Amino acid sequence: MEFQVGDRVMLKVSPWKVVDVFLWRNKKIYASILGGATASWVLFELLDYHLVTLVCHVLVLVFAILFMWSNASKFINKSPPSIPEVRILEDALRRVAVALRIEINRFLDILRDFASGRDMKKFLTIVVGLWVLSIVESWCDFLTLFYTIPVLYGKYEEHVDAFAEKAMIGIKKNRR
Repeated sequence: MEFQVGDRVMLKVSPWKVVDVFLWRNKKIYASILGGATASWVLFELLDYHLVTLVCHVLVLVFAILFMWSNASKFINKSPPSIPEVRILEDALRRVAVALRIEINRFLDILRDFASGRDMKKFLTIVVGLWVLSIVESWCDFLTLFYTIPVLYGKYEEHVDAFAEKAMIGIKKNRR
């Protein structure tokens, strides 16, 4: 990923419409995402609901509706629901597995380099960064950070872009 002077960081990272949603520029879509995330938070945090339980309950509801619809369609002279046959192609699954294996191996190589002790500066940077992140996360909920960071980026975009440009120049110097 190459940055040029004047590039916007978020457009370099994700050039699609995701940036508009992430930075709250598309208010309708972001409001629906915020509503869904808030409902998820209420379900999982306040009501102490679990993801597997939720998935199971939703699937039971879907299967019950489809079962009743299929049986009731005979009595009301309507066509039963068309349920498509879904198959995963072996070739597609192999390509995904190979791509995933390559990315996991790349990530493990990076972790090995950091943990091997070759570069003390990188190691300490990662340790301090994780430590600071854990402290900041202990002060507030992860979702609060997730919703606050885009607003702060939108407000201080020029400063963040200038800092990211300096950081990329520093990273390029260290790679050489």
